[in-house]
Amino acid sequence: MTQYIEAVGRRKESTARVRVYPGTGTFTVNDKPLADYFTRAGDAPAILNAIEATGKSVAAFDVTVKVQGGGVSGQRDAVKLGLARALVSEDESVRTALRAEGLLTRDARVKERKKPGLKRARKAPTYTKR
Repeated sequence: MTQYIEAVGRRKESTARVRVYPGTGTFTVNDKPLADYFTRAGDAPAILNAIEATGKSVAAFDVTVKVQGGGVSGQRDAVKLGLARALVSEDESVRTALRAEGLLTRDARVKERKKPGLKRARKAPTYTKR
């Protein structure tokens, strides 16, 4: 087994464990190719943007990802953050390029909790005078 770099990315309720190997450009997410797992139009290019921002070729790495929890966009952003963190731990000189693209910032926005007496976090029941 070849040596790899591992990093974790999180977003909303999603967690992605990303492993980056030197290799031939295969990218698998939960044992499926990237394009088969993330089928929406902009998802795969958004994830691969992390590698392209470093100025390196996508074909220089093999990437395996285990992602769980949340929905499609949360999982996409978790994988994107995990990949960026793995690339930085492999080569510290790419930090400024990834930081400029905003790929190293953890998006802390999560679903707000429901409050008692309300229908959702902020939606109040309809007011009736009588």
